[in-house]
Amino acid sequence: MAVFTPLNETQVADFLERFDVGTLTTLEGVPSGTENSTFFVTTDQGRFVLTLFEQGESDELPFFVALLDYLDEHRLPVAGPVHDREGIALQDLAERPALLFPRLPGRHPESPTLAQCGVLGDVLGRMHKVSQRFEGQRPNPRDLHWLAMAQHKVMSYLSEADQRLMADEIDTYQIVFGDASNLPQGAIHGDLFRDNTLFEGERLSGIIDFYNGCTGDLLFDLAIVVNDWTSDANGDFDEARYTALLGAYQARRPLNETEQALWPVMLRMTALRYWLSRLLVIYVDPPAHDLTPKDPSQYRHLLLTRLEHGAPPLPPASPLPSTTL
Repeated sequence: MAVFTPLNETQVADFLERFDVGTLTTLEGVPSGTENSTFFVTTDQGRFVLTLFEQGESDELPFFVALLDYLDEHRLPVAGPVHDREGIALQDLAERPALLFPRLPGRHPESPTLAQCGVLGDVLGRMHKVSQRFEGQRPNPRDLHWLAMAQHKVMSYLSEADQRLMADEIDTYQIVFGDASNLPQGAIHGDLFRDNTLFEGERLSGIIDFYNGCTGDLLFDLAIVVNDWTSDANGDFDEARYTALLGAYQARRPLNETEQALWPVMLRMTALRYWLSRLLVIYVDPPAHDLTPKDPSQYRHLLLTRLEHGAPPLPPASPLPSTTL
């Protein structure tokens, strides 16, 4: 979230007249972020988040709107976009596509507790179950085909050892996943890091930032989450977090035999996905605004750790106590 296109109170007050959300009382630009302009909007009826989309394909935005509406209808903790009096969510403001969302309470968990990991696993399992019935389609923009093509853009910036590491890994993924046609698919978040969740204590109040959402392997989405949520500073698994998250997930959606067999390699592939995408931001496609890119070496190290140590056994299903649901 950030502000790249400034707005004044008159513009936003006029914009809000399209909705039944009350009258503007305060407008605050959100300074942190990487892609879109974001504002906190308070009215006499509630608190909202206003997002202007600065990059990407605007024809993909209806997919995100439909997905958020669908998940909201299935009582997942997402902020479904506010629709105007004509039933339309996607708007234009300051010559940018715009969406208005309810502002969810809570904070990002910097060091998730076991209870928070369990709740996240439970909700992700629920989300993946219902997302398999979502009819919208958007190809995964960071799939295996993208890895194979994008690696060539960064090779000249890598040491010979890292060139071999990346090329050998992607060759392995093409062999392993080339015939994995029976991996369950559905709508996925695609970037469910800790800072894309909001918690009030142990309650998950919201999953946010679905703009990497797409149709893809559910196992791909799960591996992204586990690499971020259950790794310590050295890239090793915190096995208690690992067990809490995956046990709760499997109570909602047990992994099939193929997913179980491919799990260690999928953890490696998603680690390489972020190593490569962060290298691209630094060397090939820097952000359009004055922002600090994330460190690629974190995910290079994570990949090497996964190669050396593999993954702990998948825990059995472990339903959450009703008090945490």
